[in-house]
Amino acid sequence: MIARARDPRAFLLRGFLALAFALIAAIAVAAPNYPEPAGRIVDQAGVIPEATRASLRAKLKDLEDRSGIQLVVATVKTLDGYDVETYANGLFRYWKLGEAKKNNGVLFLVAPNERKMRIEVGYGLEGTLTDALSKVILASAVAPKFKAGDYGAGIERGVEGIIEILSGDSAEWVKKAPEERPLFEQFLPLLFFALLVFIFIMMARSAGRPAHYRRYRRGGPPIIILPPSGGGWSDGGSSWGGESSGGSGVDSFSGGGGSSGGGGASGDW
Repeated sequence: MIARARDPRAFLLRGFLALAFALIAAIAVAAPNYPEPAGRIVDQAGVIPEATRASLRAKLKDLEDRSGIQLVVATVKTLDGYDVETYANGLFRYWKLGEAKKNNGVLFLVAPNERKMRIEVGYGLEGTLTDALSKVILASAVAPKFKAGDYGAGIERGVEGIIEILSGDSAEWVKKAPEERPLFEQFLPLLFFALLVFIFIMMARSAGRPAHYRRYRRGGPPIIILPPSGGGWSDGGSSWGGESSGGSGVDSFSGGGGSSGGGGASGDW
């Protein structure tokens, strides 16, 4: 009896499918366990007193009624091993905060067990609720209350600060924010150093050439040195893909399809 030769294509296909299933399983296990949206306040960690929650809910609803901006507060029991930036951006996109065309959503995330917090800002509000202003709110208004163990007061003060800035009343917060230098000024020392290195290399190469070559170049046409081509700088923003839809909550809230590219600020206490 003659044994049939194995089809190498079938063997490769089975191997590819096994690898694909393993990767899918690994991703499913590693995915954060995001809470479902149950309103403008999701207190999974159970640190916001009921009285504070009622006050916050009214302020958040009023902001959305006046401006269309969706500001949501979320406390979580764990970040599932992720850094707060990655978790907050993923939760923002999972809930699709803000309107789809305006991307005017904001997420105020607090993880008490990891002592981490973040203000995640939608694309459309990054020019108003800047990274610097978000940082000032967390550092000066929220962190001191959290250090004292008063999570309710810290979250309420943070929400009030965010609403003030989004409502155009940001003068006091701007005074506290450090002045941000233009990106070109931040890279100016590096550019100057790179130019010196380039000049030094060109001089060294010229000094190492034979004398008759240097004499020939002196008598020839002028040498034009062009700077090396290169791309621009990135401001650290990131692009994320893969969104899941949110759902309606007890206070008639649902995400509007908005997204965030990582704008905002993080902090701890």
